[in-house]
Amino acid sequence: MTSGMDAPKGRVLIIAGSDSGGGAGVQADIKTVCGLGAYAMTAIAAVTVQDTKRVHSVHLLPVDVVRQQIEVTLADIGADVVKIGMLGSSSIIETVADAVTNRADAPRIILDPVLTATSGDGLGGDGAAEALRARLLPKAFLLTPNIPEAEALTGAAIQTVDDMAEAGRALVALGAGAVLVKGGHASGDAITDVLVNKDGVRSFQHRRIGAAAVHGTGCTLASAIAASLAWGEPLETSIAHAQTYVRDAIETSLGFGGGARILNHAEAARRRRLR
Repeated sequence: MTSGMDAPKGRVLIIAGSDSGGGAGVQADIKTVCGLGAYAMTAIAAVTVQDTKRVHSVHLLPVDVVRQQIEVTLADIGADVVKIGMLGSSSIIETVADAVTNRADAPRIILDPVLTATSGDGLGGDGAAEALRARLLPKAFLLTPNIPEAEALTGAAIQTVDDMAEAGRALVALGAGAVLVKGGHASGDAITDVLVNKDGVRSFQHRRIGAAAVHGTGCTLASAIAASLAWGEPLETSIAHAQTYVRDAIETSLGFGGGARILNHAEAARRRRLR
């Protein structure tokens, strides 16, 4: 496919769960990656029965099916970045770790440690946090926990921006290349996200948009970072671009359903093209 052509770029393999409501999970990931001009591939780890109000049920795929999706996609098309979201169980986490990281050409991993949905419903399963910490976190180029996820992974309470930075340092000490602790669960009119890596700590601050819950922001941010990285952008530039995309999608979010609002990917992608 690439004979006589430049080496391919912009390939993102998404490993995550399906959201039947289309607001989060693989559906949000694909919309984001394509909206940013990259190429999306998928390995489905679970099927969730989900709407804007709650997760009604979770159905995990057999581990062999998850593994085969990853292996055949990487063997044929390859990937510049792998974005990992909800995996659902410790056994699937182990399978994904083996399939992605035990390769000579292992791509960079953006790990969004999804343990709960916006509704508060659990998505991680027993032992998921421990398996993520042991098997995938040390292989992650970037880890993108929100405050509750960072607390689950570190065992420490987070109440301030300094606490977020300390949690990021703890997760880097466990092996993550970089950690972006997202501050959306904190109170206040401004949201502060904290990036920690070997170069130190950097804060990204942006205004909170509205008071209503919005479905799929974490999935979308991680996938937007993955798409920019897949095109060769530096990490901090990729984070800034991703935050702009998410902000635009929140500002124009859709009120479908009776629960959380849904990100407007079409408008976020349109605004990107106009810039």
